[in-house]
Amino acid sequence: MLQSPARIFCCLAALLGTPVLAIAVETITAPSPQVPGQPPLSAQGAVPIPGFWDPRRRPELPDLSRLTQIRFLTEVDYPPFNFAGPDGSHAGFNIDLARLICEELKITCTVQMRRFDTLLDALAENRGDAVMASIAMTPQARARVDFSDPYYRTPARFVAQRSSKIDDVRPEQLEGKKVAVVAGTSHEAYLKALFTEAELLSYATPEAARNALRAGEVDLLFGDGISLAFWLNGSESGGCCAFAGGPFTESRYFGEGVGIAVRRGNDTLRLAFNWTLFRLWEKGKFSDLWLRYFPISPY
Repeated sequence: MLQSPARIFCCLAALLGTPVLAIAVETITAPSPQVPGQPPLSAQGAVPIPGFWDPRRRPELPDLSRLTQIRFLTEVDYPPFNFAGPDGSHAGFNIDLARLICEELKITCTVQMRRFDTLLDALAENRGDAVMASIAMTPQARARVDFSDPYYRTPARFVAQRSSKIDDVRPEQLEGKKVAVVAGTSHEAYLKALFTEAELLSYATPEAARNALRAGEVDLLFGDGISLAFWLNGSESGGCCAFAGGPFTESRYFGEGVGIAVRRGNDTLRLAFNWTLFRLWEKGKFSDLWLRYFPISPY
């Protein structure tokens, strides 16, 4: 079963790399005049908004005269990206982004929820036209489907207790610090490769690693920024902790990102998604949607 980086990470201990901030991050603070070629700003508080699109590389809209409907396939339960609302309706970041895409393209769309492990087979069997379900753009996935440009990536982040004085998380600054990490993940491999002076404490589950930080057994927790943002914004964290330092986005460890999957060779739909995602970002609609689901940004 193909999983997104936010779900499960393979141990890549043999890989070497450096912390790279490869994603443009826009901090939304206050209304500002829109600059031509730049995404508009929104007054939603000082929250970093990721940007995955180059304003100098404007995608072109293909001929959509033969496209009358888009059938999206998505998964059942992966909050905050996909979940069933109180009334059973489809909800989540992926669902709302699909709706924005359809509104921008002025095309009728349907959304069908299925088990995650059946999605790519359903796409191959023409039971849908596109899969929007946080599928990572891995080599294994690319062998089966084509992807749009990424619309989010899963950065790695450090988390510390709010009372902590740690704000510089460069490797040389964490000598002797106890860092919790989930065993067997790319996050553990990354720390072992680059943070050699830190004291790593590996835990069997994310919950165990988070509990260790809450209990003060470790100085820091290192893990998936998406999951950690969701935890920090929820009741389970008890307001104990906050992000420390910035995001780590080394693709060899944390993946190339998440895109919309289409059948191999369906360039019309893939290019239409690229054009629409750029337009939504340029208009500020992507930023507004991001803030709705991530008031504590993983970036």
